[in-house]
Amino acid sequence: MKRRAVRCLFALLALSGAASSAPAVSQLHLATWNLEWLLSPQTTLSLRVRCLAGEPRLPCDVAQDRPRSAADLNALAREARRLDADVIALQEVEGTAVAAKLFAGYRFCFTQRRDLQNVGFAIRDGIAHRCDADETALSLDDKVRRGAVITLFPGEPREIHLLAVHLKSGCSRDPLDAPAPPCRLLARQGPGVARWIRVQAAEGRAFAVLGDFNRDLRAEAAAGAGLWAAFAGAASLVDAAASTPFRACHSGQPFARYIDYILLGDALAARMVPGSFTRHPYTDGDAHRFRLSDHCPISVALRLH
Repeated sequence: MKRRAVRCLFALLALSGAASSAPAVSQLHLATWNLEWLLSPQTTLSLRVRCLAGEPRLPCDVAQDRPRSAADLNALAREARRLDADVIALQEVEGTAVAAKLFAGYRFCFTQRRDLQNVGFAIRDGIAHRCDADETALSLDDKVRRGAVITLFPGEPREIHLLAVHLKSGCSRDPLDAPAPPCRLLARQGPGVARWIRVQAAEGRAFAVLGDFNRDLRAEAAAGAGLWAAFAGAASLVDAAASTPFRACHSGQPFARYIDYILLGDALAARMVPGSFTRHPYTDGDAHRFRLSDHCPISVALRLH
């Protein structure tokens, strides 16, 4: 059955009163997407005023950018429909109100830290889930972003635990013991992620960590060092993008390495549909015409049965 036909089945089940149980699908399409300062236009304008008054709550170069227009949001919503994922880890999003403009037919779980950049999940309507407590160890007393945690299909044999992260930027390839403050902060976040991984593995759970790691984990995996070594030391992990060549989000991008990842524990890695990892680039026309994001989604398909 084609994926869109399956979605229609979800809706029929919901209307018939069966929405309280998880939909009977054979695959779950899991994605992550950093939406680059996805704020409401009203928030952006108010922050611009505060920046001009010398009271910035975000970098003033961001505040001076024009707010995303309705056309920009519509373009992002088209990308979300094209992605057509069941569960999406989100980064750099103000919250549910603006996320709902992009993801029609989804529920949301966002971290509770009062900030402009929040981490969360969009979960397709009809998929049984639970919004769990924030992973606050990653925030270093709320100096940086928390981790968002959800449980899919809670209480069922196919239960899945997911941690979405947006780790500290500014130290993508430098040694973690470099004196630069971003590297120091990132180094302190690593053990928190590793602890979460270790708990999931010890409990025998199917789990994944996904999001914007702001780190070249692929290079670290090859060297057996850094954050990857800390994570892999907690449990066996599989990078869903392993052996997949890097692909930029559009032809004008200067980036050459992944910093967004979907890391699967053994139980989920065994369910990964071979060859299903996908990078979802923008068309060059849309990338230059609209304010989309400096990241584009990545996704993978998982068997549920």
